[in-house]
Amino acid sequence: MNRFDEERRRLVESLERMGTIKTEKVKNAMLKVRREDFMWRSEEIASYQDSPQSLGNTGQTISAPHMVAIMLEEMNLSPGLRVLEVGAGSGYNAALMAEIIREPLNSKEKKSQVISIERRDDLVKFASENIKRSDYSDIVSVCNGDGTLGYPVKSENEIHDRIMVTAAAPHIPKYLLKQLKRGGLLLIPVGEQHVQNLLRITKNNEYKLRTESICECMFVPLLGEDGYI
Repeated sequence: MNRFDEERRRLVESLERMGTIKTEKVKNAMLKVRREDFMWRSEEIASYQDSPQSLGNTGQTISAPHMVAIMLEEMNLSPGLRVLEVGAGSGYNAALMAEIIREPLNSKEKKSQVISIERRDDLVKFASENIKRSDYSDIVSVCNGDGTLGYPVKSENEIHDRIMVTAAAPHIPKYLLKQLKRGGLLLIPVGEQHVQNLLRITKNNEYKLRTESICECMFVPLLGEDGYI
């Protein structure tokens, strides 16, 4: 066991004691996925501080572990789901979601998929390399694009079981709502650039939307055609 293994265990146990981590699937994912493998170059020493960490000079961050845990719990993930993530960052969230939704080894049909959209070329490269090194590239695809327009871009078809937005939006992008499947769930921070509410939006079989406010939060702005310009 190296120093990071011990730090990871202590952080996860602390989040569990506080009630932030509620389920075994989230606990196990956060114990298995090595946050140090997704930190910006030479910043590994801060891997298990419970705070956001900058991704170099990109203006983006890797979210604080407690916020990551909150979002994973609210996503209600399970094997076989198709997940869209808007804002890949370093790839850490995508790896955690892939770990939770990956089918068992003896499963005959492999449907689990995480598509992570990132607008910065340097972060697409960084996240892709991290995902590959961590052995999640069979489930996770990191794509360059404007995540406010969904994936595929401006499609109005119901495609995704879950959608996670990891940046602050001024409103809920319309194509994300259109692309959410009936019975699906969208998690997104909405509000001003300095403080937002984390919203959990579900779409029922009659296409009706239910919106719940989970907590206050603070994310970097969601940039794009249907976000902050």
